[in-house]
Amino acid sequence: MGLLNPYVQSIREQNGEEGWPSATTMESDQKLMGIPQLVHFQTLITTGALFLGLMAVKLISSEASTNNIAVTVSIAILALFLLIFSADFFIEGAKGLARRVGLPEVVIGLTIVSIGTSLPEILVSGSAASNIGTDPQLADFAIGGILGSVFVQITLIMGIVVVNRGLKIRESWLKRDGQIMLLSVLVLSFFLITEGTLQRWEAGILVTSYVIYITWLLTNRKELQAEELEYIDAPDLQGSSWSTAAYLVMVVLGLAFAVFSAEQLVKYAQLIATELDVPDAIVGTTVSGIGTSLPELTIALMAAKRSQGVAIGTLIGSNITDPLLSIGIAGLIAPLAITAEGHDLLIYIIMPFTIIGCLSALLMMRTAYEFRKWEGWVMISIYGAFLIVLELHRRGILVFS
Repeated sequence: MGLLNPYVQSIREQNGEEGWPSATTMESDQKLMGIPQLVHFQTLITTGALFLGLMAVKLISSEASTNNIAVTVSIAILALFLLIFSADFFIEGAKGLARRVGLPEVVIGLTIVSIGTSLPEILVSGSAASNIGTDPQLADFAIGGILGSVFVQITLIMGIVVVNRGLKIRESWLKRDGQIMLLSVLVLSFFLITEGTLQRWEAGILVTSYVIYITWLLTNRKELQAEELEYIDAPDLQGSSWSTAAYLVMVVLGLAFAVFSAEQLVKYAQLIATELDVPDAIVGTTVSGIGTSLPELTIALMAAKRSQGVAIGTLIGSNITDPLLSIGIAGLIAPLAITAEGHDLLIYIIMPFTIIGCLSALLMMRTAYEFRKWEGWVMISIYGAFLIVLELHRRGILVFS
């Protein structure tokens, strides 16, 4: 694990315990700004202005009954900028909150951030499960959406983040969270392969496993925090000048704006693709698949510059949340039975590629505990190979007996 640097050691000795100084200590050292001051914070003002601008353009377009490509592109651009600024706002709040409540940044990424960014998958799969009685193929949609989301995040999204900025990997992240991610995907795949159906009791096992995992993280937060101190050179132990309440507002508002803007961006990107006559199959496997992962992509990209713990925690955490909690909730609502029409696509293409993607990512993280830029390109290439296989199957060139 390595020796503590003298600065961190002296801080621990001064505080008489392992971990960050308490929130009380920090608050006594500096005057904190609260929610009234947050209203005047430039990032919040910019984020709010983008949201109001987006809503104004939508309202004007609706009132004028205009639906041309220029308006659609304008809304998509506003949604993109709103996503970027809200993600930055959210990360600032998540990091500050971690310091205030004594949680390691990677735990914030694995819990609050991963659950929040997985809300689109949770809502979509839950909604699909509730309507399976009228349309059995919605089970294929729910299962494919979860497996597809995991695959997109661990290959394309992770690849983009790594190409943009290589990541240092801690051994504990790999041995603990990385292996749990792989195990989650394997257990879900086993349940689906054995009977072709995710039964309620199996969904209960998935949800229970997730609750146990989160409980363990929170119960062992002091040990994880001490481990985090061993890896950083000069931690900002004074945190920022915001209060805990202000950080909570940053987290809630930032996440809400990020999820909303991602939804709008997907919706209008699909309209642009339709206007440009892009085939539905390509739209469905790229725009929609990447769309639900936009919060993870944006937050991970922004976080990689300031907190690799949040970045890795977001991506790995979401890939634990989706195959356990997201699909588990859907399976508790209604058993998810794979239909004959979706069997080959799910069992022979999406599921194997998802497992291969997870294994490849963990293998590359294992090499010198660093995710290098060329390895990011390899992950992106795996996603490209998936699209090729998908198109070959759609054309009837690749057929499974």
